[in-house]
Amino acid sequence: MPLSPHPFSTNPLKTRADLHNALESFLNPLAPHTSPNGARIKIGSTATHYDETAAQLEGFARPLWGLASLLAGGGKYEGTERWVHGLAAGTDPESNEYWGETRARDQRMVEMSPIGFSLAVAPGAMWEPLGTREKENVVKWLNAINDKEMPNTNWLWFRVFANLGLSKVGAPFDPERLKADLDHLDTFYLGDGWSRDGPEGVRQLDYYSGSFAIQYAQLVYSKLAADTDPARSEEYRDRARKYAADFVHMFDEEGRAIPFGRSTTYRMAMAAFWGAVAFADVELPAPLSWGVIKGILLRNLRWWSRQDIFSSDGTLSIGYCYPNMYFTENYNSPGSPYWGMKAFIPLALSESHPFWKAEELPYPSSQLPKTVALHHPSHIISHLGGHTFLLSSGQACHYPLKATQAKYGKFAYSSAFGFSVPTGSFGLDQHAADSMIAFSEDEGETWKTRRLAPGARIESIDGEPVLISKWFPWPDVEVETWLIPPVESVSENWHLRVHKLKNPNRKLMSVEGAFAIYGQTSKDGRTLDTFDGDEGRFTKLGEAFAVSSAGAVGILDMSPGDQRKGVVMNVDANANLIAARTVLPQLEAINLPKEGETWLVSAVFALPVTSGETSVKGTWEERWEKKPAVPEWISKLMKQ
Repeated sequence: MPLSPHPFSTNPLKTRADLHNALESFLNPLAPHTSPNGARIKIGSTATHYDETAAQLEGFARPLWGLASLLAGGGKYEGTERWVHGLAAGTDPESNEYWGETRARDQRMVEMSPIGFSLAVAPGAMWEPLGTREKENVVKWLNAINDKEMPNTNWLWFRVFANLGLSKVGAPFDPERLKADLDHLDTFYLGDGWSRDGPEGVRQLDYYSGSFAIQYAQLVYSKLAADTDPARSEEYRDRARKYAADFVHMFDEEGRAIPFGRSTTYRMAMAAFWGAVAFADVELPAPLSWGVIKGILLRNLRWWSRQDIFSSDGTLSIGYCYPNMYFTENYNSPGSPYWGMKAFIPLALSESHPFWKAEELPYPSSQLPKTVALHHPSHIISHLGGHTFLLSSGQACHYPLKATQAKYGKFAYSSAFGFSVPTGSFGLDQHAADSMIAFSEDEGETWKTRRLAPGARIESIDGEPVLISKWFPWPDVEVETWLIPPVESVSENWHLRVHKLKNPNRKLMSVEGAFAIYGQTSKDGRTLDTFDGDEGRFTKLGEAFAVSSAGAVGILDMSPGDQRKGVVMNVDANANLIAARTVLPQLEAINLPKEGETWLVSAVFALPVTSGETSVKGTWEERWEKKPAVPEWISKLMKQ
């Protein structure tokens, strides 16, 4: 007997009432997992680098991003008392559900942020019901963050929110620490709305720079501190206006965000920035009207409602489009995905707010450039060819987290095809090198892919943006790469990758991958076989291609030397964020020249199935034939 659908999957997600119901559908399944006094929520048994008590605190605290927003907007939730009782028990040293003392760099610091937010926006529900001793315990527990060492990253915002929450309920807090943290966080600012997630020398400008942490926090602060810190609040609002003009390009017409970087298991938090814009009453420049902002956020939520994101008990799973542990970070507990509740902040707004009164409008494709260079994050974003994707070079996390080379080092990331992470270290199917070039010097036993390219830059060549980088698979082997976006009305489904390999004396193999794609047939769900006119795979010298119900992807060798072999590989299951079973068109070179320079030129094709379509039959053939030309300036470089 089939399981009943999760209420979120049948929610139209059009109105404020719909969003309220959606939030309840996330909160209700947590009740059976909640401890007797409410302080701990244990959803699963997978581990993190921090202790189990902190993990269960995470399960308690993160849903507060949504619940507190609902309460701030005058909404009611029958289970609110679970969190009120939990706050009292978790901060009580004599309770068997006490969360424990905070140490340096403690995960407890992270979860103080939603608690501080709750006190600030919903004191009537979360603070006033507490008794005198309970309030004293909460104040002491939160204030413990003020004399502890913290990571020099967006974490500093968590201490800001702990102090801000205390200040809003008239409790003792540390105003000097609050100001010092804000002053230091402002040193992360790069300009044009962008902040890096860390000090100078760190080039990490992923969703933490926006929806996950920094921009979101700045906007909430600008609303809550408008009277006490007006100059800084207005500065944060101005940053949001500038940032929005770039960030809008991370979304597509169907509501999807481009998955990129770490913590993508936070899912709908990718779009939370747009809700924070509304919360802070920030009017954005055209074409980002209230109706457009509303559409971006609600379409994103509706897209998530169609994905397999819940466990059988109705709680959020760790994963992206389906449960998946391969791509997770060592700080992702079963409660971590509830950071996505940040997207529910419009519930803090009344029905009369312009966000809710506005008619939902489509993504403003006709009013945005089809190709745009974003210099701060070192991205070139394309809206051509039926999907939104970015070309990337130069970013890296401030520490080498799991699969960091896949999360930041790939050449391309797509809203339609996502990206893949390694599932193991033996065999190319486990390396899952989509949108990467991989090198081996031991006949394929191990492979090197790009992680760091610190000198990456965007240049305008013949009026078009080109992303240029250098990286070193080995200290004596240099790879210089040019990434060239599609050309409108010429070869819209193709982007070019050009690599100049300098190899002093190593026997090297290389493999370069296109986008990975869902790899099962519509007919019987079996793995794609030889192309039959509708679906399947085909290869020949210099070409590899695959077409399925998800669309079509391929790669074409345009190198000046010997052509590489085209293959379509079955990727190890669960490597890709979007599709659990994928295939990957690749170009293989078994024996690269051992000395001197070698040029490798690849044209990468992608055509996804869009909403309302069931296949790309009758479309992909024509677009495949509109192959790109190698730019003249590249040809000149190769002849030098």
